[in-house]
Amino acid sequence: MRKLYTIGELLIDFTPTEQSDSLCSVEQFTKNAGGAPANVAAVCAKLGHPAALLSQVGKDAFGDFLIDTVKQAGVNIQYIAQTTEGETSLAFVSLSADGDRDFLFYRRNAADLLYQPEQLPANLLTAKDILHFCSVNLVDSPMKQAHEAIIEQAHQTGCLVSFDPNVRLPLWQDAELCQQTILNFIPRAHIVKLSDEELSFLTHLDDEQHAVQSLFQGKVQVIFVTHGAQGASLYTRQQHVKAAAEVVQAIDTTGAGDAFIGAILSVLLQKNITAETVENFCETFATPLLTYANHYAGASTTKHGAIASFPTKHDIPLSF
Repeated sequence: MRKLYTIGELLIDFTPTEQSDSLCSVEQFTKNAGGAPANVAAVCAKLGHPAALLSQVGKDAFGDFLIDTVKQAGVNIQYIAQTTEGETSLAFVSLSADGDRDFLFYRRNAADLLYQPEQLPANLLTAKDILHFCSVNLVDSPMKQAHEAIIEQAHQTGCLVSFDPNVRLPLWQDAELCQQTILNFIPRAHIVKLSDEELSFLTHLDDEQHAVQSLFQGKVQVIFVTHGAQGASLYTRQQHVKAAAEVVQAIDTTGAGDAFIGAILSVLLQKNITAETVENFCETFATPLLTYANHYAGASTTKHGAIASFPTKHDIPLSF
């Protein structure tokens, strides 16, 4: 059976119980499971597909909570390690009236960054699987080395590789290092998903089509650009299709981008799409694919939290 494997951070999102324009004015928070790779794995699991997360948390109460939460969402937890050498990462989030966010991270001795390449299972991936990763754990660390190793394993087996940079500048020494690291990893993925702001940050180009085309390097075949409430675009080297998003009353946009790419990857799993067929499939079904992912991501913003807000396959069935 085809599986999704994600690698990277699993952390606690402390989200406010009330809307506020700044973290300093928030008085109460609620803990939620988060971390982009974990979110994407949870989306696919909730949509009925086998999904596993390669990560590490602290051997502490927060780590126990995270493992239990993703397990309840249906994610395979056998590759999530716990360590006493570091603590579970924390992120405090503020939510403005329109659902936008501001972040403050506590991860100076993050357990996830201590994940060693040697902890990776040998011969894990096959040509039928999908590997998804993000950029938060691409800072200089053992976990970055683990990313490089699992991506190389994916290339050797012909596994489809997906990359969502999910830029979080406060976690980097400087913006240029973040930009260059992401640009170095983009050519290693067949699918790249970016927000319009991330696209501008990475390319410094105002014209979206020119910016996107500049990223078609190495193995890249399909690029998705999300525009928030305005919808999303799908690009291949030869095609550009844009689909509008439905109007929703957004409460919390945390994890919306993860919901979008998770929905995309769930379709690719269901349709048995591989690295060899992904470009043709996305060109043929661009509009329904974008429409489905937009619908799913929009629905996820109408509730608080990320994993808890993700719909199931019964809530939003695939119609193509």
